[in-house]
Amino acid sequence: MLSRVAESIFWMARYMERTNRMLRMLHTKYISSQDEITDFSWNSVLKTYSDKPEEEFVLFEKDSSKVLEHLVTDRDNSFSVINNIIRARENARSVQDHITKEVWQCLNEYFHVIRDPSIEFNIQKGDPVTSLEILIRQGMLYNGTVDVTMAREEGFNFLNIGRFLSRAVITTDLLNIKLTEYNYDLKKHAEDPTWRFLLYSLSGYELYLKTNRGNLYAKLVIEHVLYNTDFPHSLLYSLTRLKRYFERLKDKSTPESYSQLEFRIGRCFNNIKYSNIAGNSELLKKFLQEIRGELFDIANLFNKLYFGNT
Repeated sequence: MLSRVAESIFWMARYMERTNRMLRMLHTKYISSQDEITDFSWNSVLKTYSDKPEEEFVLFEKDSSKVLEHLVTDRDNSFSVINNIIRARENARSVQDHITKEVWQCLNEYFHVIRDPSIEFNIQKGDPVTSLEILIRQGMLYNGTVDVTMAREEGFNFLNIGRFLSRAVITTDLLNIKLTEYNYDLKKHAEDPTWRFLLYSLSGYELYLKTNRGNLYAKLVIEHVLYNTDFPHSLLYSLTRLKRYFERLKDKSTPESYSQLEFRIGRCFNNIKYSNIAGNSELLKKFLQEIRGELFDIANLFNKLYFGNT
């Protein structure tokens, strides 16, 4: 497979995974904002998903409608949902011969759905939940279409590498956002009921309740998000799948390129699997920063070694 084709499929998957997880987080965050008795702020979310400097977004960080407009439909925000979808569609268009007709049609439809004036109107002045749920369902349709129509060939491997790399980054980001809201004070928030919103954002609440018999404790929630390999959005699950799909590229790779990335992915995987930091605030903050850095190093190595970019 040509490197430019692999790169486009990889980035299509990255943008779509980022879009789908971002929408679930915004949906959950907005609902939780309606439950808050004290002043609700989107500051930690905007720090992660806005390209504006903090001195600009603090002016509207407590206005949910303006925040959602900025993060979902604002084309001037390079990290917005609509820009992710536009970029995913552009990458898909350039490799239509290497993805199924159904995947292309699904992405094209997603693009037209988010441009529907009713979506933006509801986010700004109507019912944001309705618009977010429409977009979330469109994302679920995309994931299902990929899984049931794409041939299990080289392109599918790059697609899943992009998907699970982005998923790992997003899981790290969402856990960091929640912990930042708590000032990384696990003792004070050891049994805080709002931990459930992190689990909702990651589609992991029901599995958590089944696994832990309904007990909502900070340490158990963090362990679930980091280590539960039955949970499709846990950090360890994402790295396990990333490692699995990368190993399928061995026969198509140069030994030197494969060896370098195999080492980096394996090191990141082991750093997660053999860590034990769920109950330690200071170690947890450092751990999340280091893992996020390692994930971006892996992405940069793909860019250099497999896609021919310097």
